[in-house]
Amino acid sequence: MKIAMGCDPNATAFKAAIKAYVESLGHEVVDYGSDDPIYANVAFAVAEDVVAGKADRGMLFCGTGIGVALAANKVKGAYAATVTNVYQAQRAVLSNNANIITMGAQVTGIEVGKMMAKEYLSYTYDPNSRSGAKVDRILEYEREGK
Repeated sequence: MKIAMGCDPNATAFKAAIKAYVESLGHEVVDYGSDDPIYANVAFAVAEDVVAGKADRGMLFCGTGIGVALAANKVKGAYAATVTNVYQAQRAVLSNNANIITMGAQVTGIEVGKMMAKEYLSYTYDPNSRSGAKVDRILEYEREGK
């Protein structure tokens, strides 16, 4: 799988560790940086490329994971979920069809981050699952443009 990955300066070391781990799992990682303290810029770039199909999924990191999630979710077709534990990383895919996960480098240990990354990349969303109608409603609302 091809993974788009970016961060703000606060999360540089965290991203490097997760990137190396994700690559060790056999995935290709496209690194979007970032030295830009305006984390929205890297979040927009990652989200736009995931939505465009230039990457299969994305991972974004900042201090808490919240800011990059808010920014990424402004890109139509991007569905970023902030995850803080392995179960959330799994459910981000299975229950919510998230194409991006975000993590906080200042609130998440690197080993937990690795476990969450692995879990997130281990699953594929099934639109026929019990979550299908819920995800479909989100997509429908987005198409309505409200």
